[in-house]
Amino acid sequence: MTDAATAAARPALLLTGPVMEDVVERQLAERFTLVPLEELGTADAGAVRAIATRGKVKVDDALMARLPHLEIVANFGVGYDTVDAAAAAARGVVVTNTPDVLNEEVADLTLGLLLATVRQIPQAERFVRAGQWIKGAFPLGPTLRDRTVGILGMGRIGKAIARRLEAFGVPVAYHSRRPQPDVAYRYYDSLVALARAVDVLVVIIPGGPATRRIVNGEVLEALGPNGILINVARGTVVDEPALLAALTSGTILAAGLDVFEDEPNVPEGFMGLDNVVLLPHVGSSTHFTRTAMGQLVVDNILSWLDGKGPLTPVAETPWPRT
Repeated sequence: MTDAATAAARPALLLTGPVMEDVVERQLAERFTLVPLEELGTADAGAVRAIATRGKVKVDDALMARLPHLEIVANFGVGYDTVDAAAAAARGVVVTNTPDVLNEEVADLTLGLLLATVRQIPQAERFVRAGQWIKGAFPLGPTLRDRTVGILGMGRIGKAIARRLEAFGVPVAYHSRRPQPDVAYRYYDSLVALARAVDVLVVIIPGGPATRRIVNGEVLEALGPNGILINVARGTVVDEPALLAALTSGTILAAGLDVFEDEPNVPEGFMGLDNVVLLPHVGSSTHFTRTAMGQLVVDNILSWLDGKGPLTPVAETPWPRT
């Protein structure tokens, strides 16, 4: 068989954007014809059996409808709110994500962001760089010592965050859809009740319509003037205008944000505030963890192609099918 005939006989894999070119695309190019989304034509669409997506472009029902032989969507990341998993399930398409391999990295970053926000580390660093130390000491600030931390979402990453907080000697409470049988932390069946009971609220829940702006003005009011919000989940789960108003008015003390609703566009109002720490969505951004995530994307797709089934299917598309 000629090279051209071999290429034509191979299944196609649709890339919605760059997905770890040195890990994902290099390995998958050995088994698939790679098709960038912007180059998708009728002929390619009929050959596409898999999608590798990084979540910046929506994989919705309309896109899947163009791909009559699509079998699997492999999402790079644990959050898959930009993939219409329900529509995929209705079409018999499996969706996978990359859980577990990023738990510890995101939990590490969360504690770093929490400490940076509570102890005002970026502000102190700017103080030194501006030559202000020679004029006097940096002002005393808040502490983690007298705080209780509430976690919104007690999944894999939430539990990893809680374990680290235990090492800091900090009491932990949480709110999730249901109590977790394998943790001893105090459970609140209401997010407002949790916010009222704690001094720090760490948000680590999936995005999507069910959680959109769940951290709203009422929650921030309950968190109170000594409260600190840390968001390492999705920007959509926090009402950004309400948060900006709360930070400006003193309704809460401070916030640490790694995610935003319209990334990479950060609301201008946050830029001038000294009581918010802003990061560019770097929760899992290390070579080590991103490589592991990319490899799991590859492994899911190749396991499927080889007839072994997906390794990490999401809840909406369980495997094996019943």
